[in-house]
Amino acid sequence: MAGAGKELDGRVAIVTGAGRNIGRAIALALADGGAAVVVNARANRAEADAVARAIEGGGGRALACLADVTDAGAVQAMAAAALTHFGRIDILINNAAMRDEKAIEQMTIADWRAVMAVILEGAFHCVQACLPALKQSAVGAIVNIGGLSAHTGSKHRAHVIAAKAGLVGLTHALAHDLAADGITVNCVSPGLIERPRDPALPEPQHHQLNRTLTGKYGTPGDVAAVVRFLCGPGGRFVNGQTIHANGGAFLT
Repeated sequence: MAGAGKELDGRVAIVTGAGRNIGRAIALALADGGAAVVVNARANRAEADAVARAIEGGGGRALACLADVTDAGAVQAMAAAALTHFGRIDILINNAAMRDEKAIEQMTIADWRAVMAVILEGAFHCVQACLPALKQSAVGAIVNIGGLSAHTGSKHRAHVIAAKAGLVGLTHALAHDLAADGITVNCVSPGLIERPRDPALPEPQHHQLNRTLTGKYGTPGDVAAVVRFLCGPGGRFVNGQTIHANGGAFLT
């Protein structure tokens, strides 16, 4: 994957929730661009190790790291491990998320807080842990992974939508806060992406309400390509933006 002349050569990335689906595709895409990648998963060691092996099998560098992003101490330890192993952090991808569906009248405050803790507070913990190292990089980049329903709305996802919309606000705030340090902060908002799904469960509500212009779903790799661009030299003038990768399901 890594090779001479790649646009991310020498850079180190942390990708949260990287054991499967979009997070996995992002980790592989950044490695293909030349970056060393810390492959984060909350608890599934086998998935994280499999992604790390795939990167190393392609000639790249990777470190599998289990850490619950809701735990500030665990996130600090992950950042420390990245620095110990690779010596720097240049890229942070806040991808870890929960996508539960529940009607608002059935939702408990515990349900609400669990989603907020992973999506929004997890991003906060990761930014704080990585920020000292990112400030030392002349090419620091943070990419938050949002979602289509944060912009269109949907049934039974009040907690997820509020948290993902919060990531857009966090992106705007951090772009202002970190510009002087040369760190870009953007949000990539995927929509209608193919992913393995339990056939016993109904199709997600926002998939039922929205369609792409071509009628085809995207792939995790389509999202990863946008993230890779934002982390590379071609994306340095893009800052504080939400980039939609949804096949035209939502037009800004």
